[in-house]
Amino acid sequence: MTNEEMITIEKHMKTWTLEAAQLLKDSFQSTLTITYKSHIADLVTDMDKSIEKFFINKIQQTFPDHKVLGEEGFGDEIKGNSNGVIWIIDPIDGTTNFIHQQANFAISIGVYEDGIGKLGLIYDVEGSNLYFAKDSEGAYLNDKKLPKLEEVTLSESVVGVNATWAGPNRRINHEHVQQIIRKSRGTRSYGSAAIELAYVASGRLDAYMTLRLSPWDFAAGLILLNEVGGIVSRTDGEPVQLLEQNSILAAKPGLHKEILDHLL
Repeated sequence: MTNEEMITIEKHMKTWTLEAAQLLKDSFQSTLTITYKSHIADLVTDMDKSIEKFFINKIQQTFPDHKVLGEEGFGDEIKGNSNGVIWIIDPIDGTTNFIHQQANFAISIGVYEDGIGKLGLIYDVEGSNLYFAKDSEGAYLNDKKLPKLEEVTLSESVVGVNATWAGPNRRINHEHVQQIIRKSRGTRSYGSAAIELAYVASGRLDAYMTLRLSPWDFAAGLILLNEVGGIVSRTDGEPVQLLEQNSILAAKPGLHKEILDHLL
């Protein structure tokens, strides 16, 4: 993409996101149709589906040669092929929060070209906070440039982690997670991977770790973190695979290695 093309995409991303956010806010007055996918806590609403369709229609009309990967499955079937320009979209990241709280949910969009993150946007709808990053040009919160992240130790840190992983489970040694919790200054859980990754990028959290994230959960956050010097890997230390499900560890420099040493 040329710089002019990226400027055009940025303009549309932001305009469409604010339009979609208003649709979500308006829906607070309506009765949602709620179903679930893999289990009773994996919720989806009619708004998840309609907002994804809203973005796909806009993208297909404006950028017909671009592909779309969306959580609700209305986009293209990509199957591991990251060639070309791909929009990776989560129309509502934090659907349970959207239903129960009308807060702590986000619209998340990552635009990648040939597997490289070019533009990342996370919009905290209820808080009206827009996190945006452009490849090699930095990351911003509401048009204010975010500083590079500085090194910090675990004992000084607030870590985003879901309580699920602190108890016995099939995916990670919970005793290692408990060690991280005990050594940290404190922990938080917001129920939206996009918001928690944005919080690491903006310094509101020092680290965030979770298991089983899909591309639409982390695509935008990776771009934000890359622009501020955050370190992101899988929880086994291996590189994140963009079009696959990953267990993610995102943290400030130095802290990432300290947490990873506990996990390994």
